[in-house]
Amino acid sequence: MYVGALKAPQFKAEIVIDGTDKVAIPGLINCHTHLSMTLFRGKAEDEPLSTWLEQTIWPLESKLTPDDIYQGALLGCLESIKAGTTTFADMYFHEAQVAKAVDRSGLRAVLAQGIIEADDCKRGERMLAEGIEFAEAFNGYGGGRVTTRLGPHALYTCSPKLLVQTQEAAANLGIGTHIHVAESKQKSDWVKERYGCTEIELLKRIDLLGPDTLAAHCIHLTKLDMQIMARHRVKVSYNPTANMKIGSGIPRVKELLSAGVSVGIGTDGPASNNNLDMLEEMRFAALLQKTKYMDPTVLSAQQTLKMATIEGARALGLERVIGSLQVGKKADVVLIDFSSPHLKPSHDPYANIVYSANGADVDTVIVDGNLLMQERHVKTLDANEVMQNGQRVASNLTSR
Repeated sequence: MYVGALKAPQFKAEIVIDGTDKVAIPGLINCHTHLSMTLFRGKAEDEPLSTWLEQTIWPLESKLTPDDIYQGALLGCLESIKAGTTTFADMYFHEAQVAKAVDRSGLRAVLAQGIIEADDCKRGERMLAEGIEFAEAFNGYGGGRVTTRLGPHALYTCSPKLLVQTQEAAANLGIGTHIHVAESKQKSDWVKERYGCTEIELLKRIDLLGPDTLAAHCIHLTKLDMQIMARHRVKVSYNPTANMKIGSGIPRVKELLSAGVSVGIGTDGPASNNNLDMLEEMRFAALLQKTKYMDPTVLSAQQTLKMATIEGARALGLERVIGSLQVGKKADVVLIDFSSPHLKPSHDPYANIVYSANGADVDTVIVDGNLLMQERHVKTLDANEVMQNGQRVASNLTSR
């Protein structure tokens, strides 16, 4: 594929796509998810975060096999392609299986093996070692479409000592970190009671803040926290649907942006969303901020689309590679079909995309110049097989 002005025809296309009534955008970038949690969609409903994690999700996760995670990741890749996501940032277990699913699907991903200590030092050391091993083995995997990070889960599941070791390992590997920050008021209060400071202040104290830090959620922040994050060029994933569904609160994105913090958009996992539709996520991202500030000018449609594309790429350290359609970048392109009634008329394509469109309007998906979906037909995966295997694995989990 080529983008740019040509004085004379220089190429003969092997595939010609009719773009009539379609709008081309950069591939959507999901800055925070746990892809294999497709298997838990609908299993942990209407529960607060602590109950959701400790009584429902963690017991289910303890039963997962590597093949379960592979099948769940394939289902998530299929869903992502169908909804126009070309790149996602994932944190989970047996992450090598997620990498293999990414390779098979043709998507692009930034992957981190989850690290949880939970007051068990040996467990923390083992999971850090596994995270390092994964990061070394799979950075550049899938023809360069997979890059890696280290994934300490959160400050309430990882001790400061383990976090220091994680940051040192990430620096030695030349990679970033992906961590949950200030997602729950209860957990943030627990951190403050235990360590005498906010989560961001603690991360600064142990030198885990930097331009390669991807912080998911960031709801319960002080103004000083935001200033610290801006100073250290921390990147944020704003996950509006999951935040609403679990009742965690609304991050102050307007203030983060005003402070100079780079913010992308994520879906979080399919167990707390319950889908991977980034078009839907953009709508909620914009509307929730307008409600938060009681100001309809907050997060315009154009700004929101940027958060799901070029700002998402910046959050993942990939802004020189993807996130916009321009000369020299990878060909990650999505065509949205504007022929449906809910996308007519089109006074403002940005408004139609952010406020009217959904994943079912995505017609064509291209990653790295390769056609993953055309006319809603996914070419890299057998959709029926992937869905059947996902259903089989999920059904078997409850009987183990």
